[in-house]
Amino acid sequence: MRLITVPGVFRPRSDSWMLARRLADHVRAGDEVLDPFTGSGILAIAASKLGARATAIDISRRAVGCARLNARLNGVAIEALRGDMSAPVAGRRFDLVVANPPYLPSVDDSPPRGAARAWEGGRGGRALLDRLCLDAPRRLRPGGTLLVVHSDVCDPAATERILSEGGLEVSVVERSRGPLGPLLAARAPALEASGRLRPGELEEEMLILSAAAPA
Repeated sequence: MRLITVPGVFRPRSDSWMLARRLADHVRAGDEVLDPFTGSGILAIAASKLGARATAIDISRRAVGCARLNARLNGVAIEALRGDMSAPVAGRRFDLVVANPPYLPSVDDSPPRGAARAWEGGRGGRALLDRLCLDAPRRLRPGGTLLVVHSDVCDPAATERILSEGGLEVSVVERSRGPLGPLLAARAPALEASGRLRPGELEEEMLILSAAAPA
């Protein structure tokens, strides 16, 4: 896949590529797929390449434009919309929702601005994760699936609990352990102080969770 990121749009990191590779196990030709935190468009484009009809959403105008550009570069068509998570598609349901929401635990409660909106996840890193989990049952068709990736510093058990309480069947479909990313590593002292990292810990585990709606 060929991707360009313009200034102000977050370049996809290993978690996005990890999730993009996993789509081949879940996307069928003709599926309607929602990518509610699209950034560069990587996940929507990956789904479209597999024959899906993909809708990409981002709160950033630059990201929406970047996703459209990257779709053209890769010879696929996506519906790219600006808005807050699933607000632009209220009332619509999808076969698959694929999401890499901002999950970096913030150092304070200030609302993120500019490019930081692509990674700041609120004080516990769950501000958008929780919203996504609560919205998922309303966004999935019968038998549809949510795939979401995030770090183990953001309490995956809470994600599983919220999704299960929403009536979805939750499983972990992939795990990958590796060095802390540069943004997370820069906040390691604060994360240690809050108990989200063990003292001296320099690795994190990335997970992809699947949450399936009843058929």
